Amino acid sequence: MTQFFEPAARLGLIPPYLFKAIDDMKAEVKARGVDIIDLGVGDPDLPTPRFIVDKMIDAVQDPKTHHYPAYSGMNLFREAVARWYQGRFGVELDPAGEVLTLIGSKEGIAHLPLGINDPEDLNLMTSPGYPVYQMGTLFAGGRCYFLPLTRENNFLPDLDHISPLVARDAKAFFFNYPNNPTAAVADKAFFARVVDFCRQYNIVAVHDAAYTELAYDGYKPPSFLEVPGAREVGIEFHSLSKTYNMTGWRLGMAVGNPAVLAALGKIKSNIDSGAFDAIQIAGIAALDSDQSCVRENCAILQERRDILVGGLKKLGYDVAPPKATFYVWMPVPAGMTSMAFTAHLLEQAGIVTIPGNGLGEPGEGYVRLALTVPKDRLEEALARLAKLG
Repeated sequence: MTQFFEPAARLGLIPPYLFKAIDDMKAEVKARGVDIIDLGVGDPDLPTPRFIVDKMIDAVQDPKTHHYPAYSGMNLFREAVARWYQGRFGVELDPAGEVLTLIGSKEGIAHLPLGINDPEDLNLMTSPGYPVYQMGTLFAGGRCYFLPLTRENNFLPDLDHISPLVARDAKAFFFNYPNNPTAAVADKAFFARVVDFCRQYNIVAVHDAAYTELAYDGYKPPSFLEVPGAREVGIEFHSLSKTYNMTGWRLGMAVGNPAVLAALGKIKSNIDSGAFDAIQIAGIAALDSDQSCVRENCAILQERRDILVGGLKKLGYDVAPPKATFYVWMPVPAGMTSMAFTAHLLEQAGIVTIPGNGLGEPGEGYVRLALTVPKDRLEEALARLAKLG
């Protein structure tokens, strides 16, 4: 039978899907009856707080929510975002022009290059990192320049070593702190350097702040917008997904520079019809709450972190306890690649991890483990690791 269809050439820009090999191995191991402990999934296992669910139930039953939502989001939701930013970070935002509602931050990040990039424009991005920075750029016809995150530099990009020729060509800079996958954090001094760098070269700063609320030992990660001049050069993406265990609900926001948000908003208004009003009403309840649910969430994750990191250290693994995110970035044993160690753990211990090079070439030599299983499963994973030797 002759093939009548050829997919768009842009799909060929997508790098080989390394994780398909892991999925295949996982299915094969599972078929043998092995009990799989999945430390690869960056999806909270804890439920959405009940008061948010109840607000959603009430809102769904209101016929007023059954119509098309406003493209830029409900005024009430954008006002709630502004209140939350003021209370959490001390950042004042104009809900009308400096807040845009998203169907999850992933959607907004993916669509942003369509609004700010012309074909062949260059975007800077940290690596290893969230793959959507690269995919959104490629689908918009742009080019990617990767800034390696290394242990020697505390997993921060070295802005001083970016060639002026590259910087002058760059249109946007995607960065993410607290960081996925390395769990590194950045302070305001680093953010101030980003502002200076982006102002010098007329680059749009794009900060992904999805993990600021998952932090431990009293640490409070800053917002990029807390730094003077930040909103003049860029925007920040945030999400309710990780903060309130709402990954499946798809609700987020972009805040900051009005011109950049307007460009993103114009793309969105021609592609999607906005977030469901009932979900936004539930989001308002989450943002306006006393945040005790977030503190309880972090306490559970901190206990898991201490169990996993403490156990790995006893087994001789060189890991640092993350100050934020629900990830542990672990160096692989000497003489092994990230993928080889991932395969070894899955085949021999039934433990799923993410190979670091699957999130960017500089991630080679590491695997990412997620704290998204109960503590008894983490203890079981450590026991299996101990048996491996």
